[in-house]
Amino acid sequence: MAIASYTEEDIRVLEGLEAVRKRPGMYIGSTGIRGLHHLLQEIVDNAIDEALAGACTEITVRLEKERVLSVRDNGRGIPVGVHETGIPTPQLVFTRLHAGGKFSTASYKVSGGLHGVGAAVVNALSQWLEVEICRDGRRYRQRFREGGGIDGPLEELGRTRKRGSTVRFLPDREIFGDLELSYRMVADRLRELCFLNAGLTIHLEDLRGEGRKETFRFQEGLTEFVAYLNTGKRTVHPVHSFSGKSGTIFVEVAFQYSDAYSESLLSFVNCINTVEGGYHETGFRSALTRVMNEYARKLGVWRKKENLAGEDLREGLLAILSLRMPETEFEGQTKMKLGNTEARAAVEAVTSAHMTAFLEENPDVARKLLARATSARQAREAARKVREASRKSKSGTGANTSLNGKLTRCSSRKPVDCELFIVEGDSAGGNAKQGRDRRTQAILPLRGKPPNAQRTAVKKLLSNKEFSAVIQTIGGGVHPDFSLRRCRYHKIILLADADEDGAHIRCLLLTFFYRFMRPLLLGGYIYIARPPLYKIASRKGRSKPTYAWTRQEMEAIARRYRNPTIQRYKGLGEMNSTQLWETTMNPETRSLLQVTINDTAAAERQVSILMGDEPAARRQFIVETIDFGLEDDEILSLSRS
Repeated sequence: MAIASYTEEDIRVLEGLEAVRKRPGMYIGSTGIRGLHHLLQEIVDNAIDEALAGACTEITVRLEKERVLSVRDNGRGIPVGVHETGIPTPQLVFTRLHAGGKFSTASYKVSGGLHGVGAAVVNALSQWLEVEICRDGRRYRQRFREGGGIDGPLEELGRTRKRGSTVRFLPDREIFGDLELSYRMVADRLRELCFLNAGLTIHLEDLRGEGRKETFRFQEGLTEFVAYLNTGKRTVHPVHSFSGKSGTIFVEVAFQYSDAYSESLLSFVNCINTVEGGYHETGFRSALTRVMNEYARKLGVWRKKENLAGEDLREGLLAILSLRMPETEFEGQTKMKLGNTEARAAVEAVTSAHMTAFLEENPDVARKLLARATSARQAREAARKVREASRKSKSGTGANTSLNGKLTRCSSRKPVDCELFIVEGDSAGGNAKQGRDRRTQAILPLRGKPPNAQRTAVKKLLSNKEFSAVIQTIGGGVHPDFSLRRCRYHKIILLADADEDGAHIRCLLLTFFYRFMRPLLLGGYIYIARPPLYKIASRKGRSKPTYAWTRQEMEAIARRYRNPTIQRYKGLGEMNSTQLWETTMNPETRSLLQVTINDTAAAERQVSILMGDEPAARRQFIVETIDFGLEDDEILSLSRS
């Protein structure tokens, strides 16, 4: 094979916003449904930064017809004067990367936008964008087109009593196709922002279709946030909240214990959800563990030399940690993890003081929590054996005899190449074993329905044979010591029948992964296989059969045949190994749904209600969320792969 030439002429310099259009994923994560929502969020975040600065009390977000989006705030308004570069400031903000007011603390003491690229990136990825500014009693407007090109100079429109900025834009079809924003995804994020900013009002207006409106405002902020997320749970005490400042960092916390068996800690920095945690979460957990152990010894509840572990003390805890701080250091433009080491000391100091007071003032609650932690410790010791078995099992050596005859391994030892199919039933498992690619695809059949991880004690859950096999097969351990680096498979595919039982099994597995292996979901390792529902063939068998995944597809395909025969698959066992490979397992022809978490708070509430033990709350949630299903691509988002 001839080697292509490589000279100085091949070196290209991308000017202006061209780099954003060339590699949009670097700036918004993807060009799929999540990237489209990220585009809107960048403009909303700018309005939120005005609220954080104390200059904005009301925001209006509109999902207009023809895919147009708009965000209006009553903040100070973008400056309209000529910048020292000789360019009008609005034009500079929307056409230059790393241009903005957030590099200095003079205008914004705290903010979520730090890199000065948000507004410019939105402009770069839009067919057109229009900004209207009300400032100092005057109204101004400027338009951009075709990825940031200037459609006209900044013009003054006259006098006004209003103030603030309005940004309207149309995402570029060349980049995002015909994707439509999800009302529920947008509503969940705006509701969350109002929880985080007590007293802020956000209006959401959907002008598409029949239209709908919603207004969010929460005077008690995080306290109401915790109560909202704990809907349907049996709680141990009322929501408790506290706040304090350490240096330049303002810390706010709200928490509540319930009878759940898992811990949920949601953290935010300047209203940005730090999904992957950071030093602030470390500080909170460390302070909570130390204070509760000190109180346990003082009370005589725990006299042993070793401490109760943090995971024991946090069983059933739902806490929200919110920081306001300058000069934040996030990992990457999408801001998933906080890197400021000083955040740990600040959170530890504030949490230690207020948790000590909470325990002293609520001795009965404190005794309940410590008794529960002691019980959790005993369960953890039993579960430790399961984790040790997982660590000791060697990939491909057959050393772990408990998996012999259950797991059919693949020959590859490179996790990035390996796929694990978790299959419903022995019959389908047998077909999957025969039809698979032996080099990269492993098969683990499940017998019966596993328990519900939301309502089952950890000891009982981890001693379940099916879940024990899943844990040992994946090899990454279980919460809290789960590690993606130890996982043997980078694609874990749930393969179940397309009926109610199959859907229930998928929900049970997803709940388990969410509670005990959440990094798999955050990392995009979990997929749902989509076996076809119909096979359409010629009665005389003269042509190759065609498969359909929906009734609409089936009817469209059937019209192309003169006298078709249509088979409705009731289960995976009705397919032979060749058919299963062609339709569901072959990477060249299969259709997979990737399961990820778009909004941790919304996901927490959804899982708690749908898989909890409060039928009334579950019924109400389903009624209110009538469009919930696999086609939504929302909270636990599902994207085709």
